Amino acid sequence: MHLRLQFGISWYIKEIHQYIKKGESQMDWLGLGVTIFGVAFLILSIILIKPLLNLARVLSNLQKTTNKLPEQVEELTNQAADTLSTGHETLHEVNKQVKELTPIFHMVGGASRAANAASSSMVNAVMSVQNSSTEGNVFTNKHHLEGIYGLATIAYYAIKQSKKQPAADNPK
Repeated sequence: MHLRLQFGISWYIKEIHQYIKKGESQMDWLGLGVTIFGVAFLILSIILIKPLLNLARVLSNLQKTTNKLPEQVEELTNQAADTLSTGHETLHEVNKQVKELTPIFHMVGGASRAANAASSSMVNAVMSVQNSSTEGNVFTNKHHLEGIYGLATIAYYAIKQSKKQPAADNPK
């Protein structure tokens, strides 16, 4: 095919030379230029057939892919909406359970504050008794009786407080 094309082009060029020798008019020169451009575009299109066919295949595959895209986007959107709905329901359940547990937390907090107050007053009483008796401190330290002394002091203080509390609860 290349040989035929070359032969055809050389024949065409010979014909062009013959027209030039004859001294044809201005219009023939214009036709000659248009013909040369036409032949160049013909050669260019023959050369570009294979790449253009490959481009057409690529564009066809791209069209197939983009045809599926709206369905995939809709599926992903539905999944995201379901996930958000489930998360919303879970948060409502957690809030409901926290509201149910709030009174229990208040009661535990009150009990811990009361226990803290009781233990701090017992510690203050034990410390005041230990600081007031210097001879007792020397004796307990000498014989390693600090734990027993502390236990006895706490028991004494607890008994004393239990006797005071009923009197405070029943005003006369």
